[in-house]
Amino acid sequence: MNEKLKRLDSNRLLAPKTYKQGMRTDAVIYADEKIEKLLETEAIEQIANVATLPGITGNALAMPDIHTGYGFPIGGVAAFDAQEGIISPGGVGYDINCGVRLLRTNLKKEVVQPKIKDLVYRLYSEIPLGVGSEGKIKLSRESHEKLLLKGSAWAVEHGYGTSQDIERTESDGRLDGADPSIISHKAYERGKQQQGTLGSGNHFLEVQTVDEIFDETAAQKFGLFKGQITVMIHTGSRGFGHQVCTDFLETMRRASNRYEIYLPDRELACAPFTSKEGLDYFAAMKAAANYAWANRQCLTHWTREVFMRIFTISPRDMQMDLVYDVAHNIAKLEEHVIDGKKKKFIVHRKGATRAFGPGHPELPEIFRETGQPVIIPGDMGRYSYLLLGTAQAMKETFGSTCHGAGRVMSRHEAIRRARGRSIAAELEKTGIIAKSAGRETLSEEMPEAYKNISNVIDVVCNSGISRKIARFKPIGVIKG
Repeated sequence: MNEKLKRLDSNRLLAPKTYKQGMRTDAVIYADEKIEKLLETEAIEQIANVATLPGITGNALAMPDIHTGYGFPIGGVAAFDAQEGIISPGGVGYDINCGVRLLRTNLKKEVVQPKIKDLVYRLYSEIPLGVGSEGKIKLSRESHEKLLLKGSAWAVEHGYGTSQDIERTESDGRLDGADPSIISHKAYERGKQQQGTLGSGNHFLEVQTVDEIFDETAAQKFGLFKGQITVMIHTGSRGFGHQVCTDFLETMRRASNRYEIYLPDRELACAPFTSKEGLDYFAAMKAAANYAWANRQCLTHWTREVFMRIFTISPRDMQMDLVYDVAHNIAKLEEHVIDGKKKKFIVHRKGATRAFGPGHPELPEIFRETGQPVIIPGDMGRYSYLLLGTAQAMKETFGSTCHGAGRVMSRHEAIRRARGRSIAAELEKTGIIAKSAGRETLSEEMPEAYKNISNVIDVVCNSGISRKIARFKPIGVIKG
């Protein structure tokens, strides 16, 4: 154990303000004894660094899937006063609005399993994926700008989905205030042919079965039952969002100097939220977030088409409905109650998921009673989960929880350890058909490169910031 950390209870560690010079507040790390053994020293340093930034309110927070990132750790949450605080690209990440969506069907495992190889190969051929992949959609400058303003609605207007999809997407799949005029030419060039692409790395499309139900009442409300086939899609804003982040990092480095903001790590480059630099980044980030929501919406449409062809079934009979779509790399302007007073904060969630509790006014009516659905993907060999946000999360984490399993092995190390092995063959022996654009992708993403997702889920649920609803097991995976 890191001797400078203090254990608050069985699921929380504290890095007090004395942990590091310059900290303005404490940092809380959600970790039981199993997770604690896997914590990276550098990731702990990073969440302590976040606690030094101007305007931070409440604790700097690290979820149990924490690992080292750019500036902020992946798995980090921090809220900054909207008037006195900062905004930082490092608190969002390069893949702006990387997120995940869950689709349900009325198909059962016994119907899909005999055709799973055909299904995976057809999805692989129909879903554009891989490094630098180009999609079926070619955007003109005018249509690109409209997409950046409209998000998911742009995709639906062009025939990629339904209005119900929009209602079941976080923020209705669109952040107001995006400004296409401040996006660089290079970002437009990178984004114009990548709309509707899955990408590479940890991005995936998985065919899954509902393996376990923990709350029958809530599961029924979302149309889930044991043995059911579901689909999970995990991707973000592709090269477009990466370029937006790259463009603004240099702007923020200059701004940090101009506004005399002390940075214990130059990767924390930031600007006052109310400054021109801060507001410009926020508007560009919103454009990238909208790009990502449109992207996942287009991929959803093509996934539905593949299912209909493979199983010769109509949309009505298949009932391939969106359960929900969540972002987990984003900054949002939100109202939260601190010390009995409601104030506005710019909440950074990097590798962390919004988890608003029951009754929150930003939730659609269908989720007001239950709380927000939270989709947490694991690795491609074990499980993924559907959780719900809680009132405790609103009090303690600005309505936030984890976003996935979290890496315990670098990509280089995973490739080294996979030498001489066939990860695809190993997965097939366990009943999972995997197809990827490159052999190294499966090596980088092999299950042991990640924490056990069930351990991560236990921490957030035992600490009260999430509630378990269902568990999903992959049977088919495509990766870039």
